[in-house]
Amino acid sequence: MRAFETDLPFRLDRLRWSRWHWLVVGTLGITWILDGLEVTVVGNLGPRLQQAAGLSLTSSLFGAASSAYLLGAVCGALVFGYAADRLGRKRLFLVTLGWYATFTVLTAFSWNFASFAIFRLLCGMGIGGEYAAINSTIDELIPARHRGWVDLAVNGSWWFGTMLGSGASIVLLNPAAVDQRLGWRLAFGLGAILALVVLALRRALPESPRWLLIRGRLAEAEAIVRNIETHVPAVDVPIGTPKENPRIAFVERQATTFADVARTMLLTYPRRTVLALSLMVSQAFLYNAIFFTEALVLSTFFGVDASNVGYYIFPFALGNLLGPILLGRAFDTIGRRAMIATTYLVSGVL
Repeated sequence: MRAFETDLPFRLDRLRWSRWHWLVVGTLGITWILDGLEVTVVGNLGPRLQQAAGLSLTSSLFGAASSAYLLGAVCGALVFGYAADRLGRKRLFLVTLGWYATFTVLTAFSWNFASFAIFRLLCGMGIGGEYAAINSTIDELIPARHRGWVDLAVNGSWWFGTMLGSGASIVLLNPAAVDQRLGWRLAFGLGAILALVVLALRRALPESPRWLLIRGRLAEAEAIVRNIETHVPAVDVPIGTPKENPRIAFVERQATTFADVARTMLLTYPRRTVLALSLMVSQAFLYNAIFFTEALVLSTFFGVDASNVGYYIFPFALGNLLGPILLGRAFDTIGRRAMIATTYLVSGVL
């Protein structure tokens, strides 16, 4: 294994915020928009899929199909996440987004529960693969002083997708506007169209220089950083000579195994692992429990028509969308620890 030193991470961190960084945020945030759209559309489709105009699913079968999507996301994160470490971030970003678009379209052609559940599982794999690389890419391309806000903004875009899904369901599930044998199928086409548009934008994103450095591809990483500096010439820190810039030591390695990951999580950072899993599991349980079942609860216990369920999602989605905008900067100024603890406690009380 070859060891070397470089100042490339410092040069990425000193860049001033620019349109290039907005491109990164936009092309990454689309994943969360797609997932928000998916979860909301499918959740709102629940009552319709139980009818003859849908797939005549029972409540338990609909819940099983929703679980298949989540199982796919977990499998996708493991499989595609491993591939992203082996083959590179950019390549997998294109593969997973194309994978998602393909199986979302196929979901629209489902003919029974089995086909619907299988397509949902495979669609979830694409989303899970996207998740695996998003936060890594934020860490690798976004300057450190902006990462807290960017992470929140990208993850918060989920709620923009929720609002899109709610609005779409109001129209597509309205019998007066769309034939109900066709409306729920058209709903799945929205995510695929959005994914294909962003697929073209993602081609402009470079490979992660930090990933290239770990693989020992110093010349390629240097060329990418120089190109970024050409588009973002202004810096917050004066440019110094290579000897004056802070340098980081890298040890070349071609693969990170699951054993390496397990060793890091369980032996090196066990407390951080428990904390991170607790936070992720609790928020995922809460949000998925709400958005996979709220439509059924509203229609079954409150008599809300399936075409009107979207109206009940809008206020909640709007509040969540405003959260990163109003509180995001505080995560970079006040600090992650204080803000995470405070927001979780306040959310729990509410």
